[in-house]
Amino acid sequence: MRIADVIAQTLAAHGIRTAFGMPGGEVVTLLDALEAAGIAFTLARNETAAAMMAAGASVVTGAPGLLLTTLGPGLANAVNGIADAQQEQVPLIVLSGIIETSVRGRYTHQILDHAALLRPLVKASFEVSAEGAAETVARALALAVRAPAGPVHIDLSPVLAAQAAPASARPLAPPARRHPVPAGDDPILRAVADKIAHSRHPIILAGFDAARCGAAAAVTLLMDQQRIPVITTYKAKGLVPEDHPLSLGGAGLSPKADAILLALIAKADLVLTIGYDPIEMRAGWLDAFPATTHVIDLTAYPADHGMHRIDQQIIGPLPGTIAALNWALGKGSPPGHWAAGQAVAARTALATAFAPPAPWGPHAVFATLQAALPESATVTVDSGAHRILFSQMWQTRRPLSVLQSAGFCTMGAALPLAIGAARAGASGPVVAIMGDGGLEMTAGELGTLRDTGLKVIVLVVQDVSLALIALKQAQAGLAPAGVAMGRTDYALLAEAFGGVGVTVASAEALKAALDQALLTDGFSLIAATVDANAYRGVF
Repeated sequence: MRIADVIAQTLAAHGIRTAFGMPGGEVVTLLDALEAAGIAFTLARNETAAAMMAAGASVVTGAPGLLLTTLGPGLANAVNGIADAQQEQVPLIVLSGIIETSVRGRYTHQILDHAALLRPLVKASFEVSAEGAAETVARALALAVRAPAGPVHIDLSPVLAAQAAPASARPLAPPARRHPVPAGDDPILRAVADKIAHSRHPIILAGFDAARCGAAAAVTLLMDQQRIPVITTYKAKGLVPEDHPLSLGGAGLSPKADAILLALIAKADLVLTIGYDPIEMRAGWLDAFPATTHVIDLTAYPADHGMHRIDQQIIGPLPGTIAALNWALGKGSPPGHWAAGQAVAARTALATAFAPPAPWGPHAVFATLQAALPESATVTVDSGAHRILFSQMWQTRRPLSVLQSAGFCTMGAALPLAIGAARAGASGPVVAIMGDGGLEMTAGELGTLRDTGLKVIVLVVQDVSLALIALKQAQAGLAPAGVAMGRTDYALLAEAFGGVGVTVASAEALKAALDQALLTDGFSLIAATVDANAYRGVF
């Protein structure tokens, strides 16, 4: 058994079944070992996209993502994807090749200090040695998943990878772990329950960690039994069913939506944050909680931020903590929270603010998509004006069914996230929603779709501009500059990559294209041409 086999089998023992990247000569042995260990490798066209594919797979499987790169330019080209994983708290193992130790002092071609390059972005960097290869990888995996999760980097030389493993070397599986479940009679939780029971206007503000850790059912029960309205971050969409009267959808990107939600928060006497990290929020949410509002934070780990004060923080496993809190609150008559109906009024105001104003445009695109897709669909969405509107209009009943870069907000994420999710076996159809700019950043990954044969629908909201930046220029009283794009024939591009492409300019044509795409094997690309001016005044 080679040292590369020890590494690969340790990764497999920790639940990793997919890897993404672009190989070089320094990692060919490791690539062979991954395939032998049952870890399927997907060849991407760009290392940053590969990192995002790994992130999409991680959300679907719950296991760490795995990125494979060669040395020097290969790893350097992955920096944006690794930074995205750091900001999005993705457990990501970054495996890179490196020149053999014996020649590093003399050989300079493609050589740079990998650990120094990644130091601001990863939780740690390791270099595998002949002794303790499995232990090093197991340490990296444990560190990657430890809250807050994030990327960990491992260097491996090709000579060492091909070397026979020591006789004592064995792949390592993760230890069996049990997380203590808080008790409902815990005095701290009983005190929190008492505050909730005696509050008149409580609000729940929930984040991605609540969705990722499996707390959706417990949060939904808390909302239902106590009649508490729930606001989520964009990435936590679906934590509670968004068609529920007390669900107020996602917050943090749209000033128009935030004005409605912050007005409600201004009336709250209790804010319960659950799995919430304000890295997703914008400056409008600085010090959003009034001085008279009591803020209680339920979290698996203390988030690093200075966005607002916290009066009380309870650290522990969220599903068990919220279940115990529900028990402490009991099943008596629901309290008369928000008796004046302000929460329902806020939901109505949000629906009115983002209702389709015309038969065709970006609003109609998302309304048509919502009607066409089954509830089992997984949707990824790229940064841009279209994402703000989509996130306000879209309603989902399932957590982790909308994937996006919400903390880092990097462009070009939707297509690789969709590929990673589909490769990892996401349920239902997978749809990537993109703008012109995001697609043209990552168009090469259409070749990855072709080669993998994955069934993914790419929906491009084509407005021939960087619409969000143009809006910001207009808000600043500036003329548009550097935001106009030419009109690419995306349908023809899709066909050149072996997919099915179609251009639509009406809701009826879009519905027909979506219905056909849901029946088509392989990937489809639908370019919905809209006027960028349709976004004016929307946000």
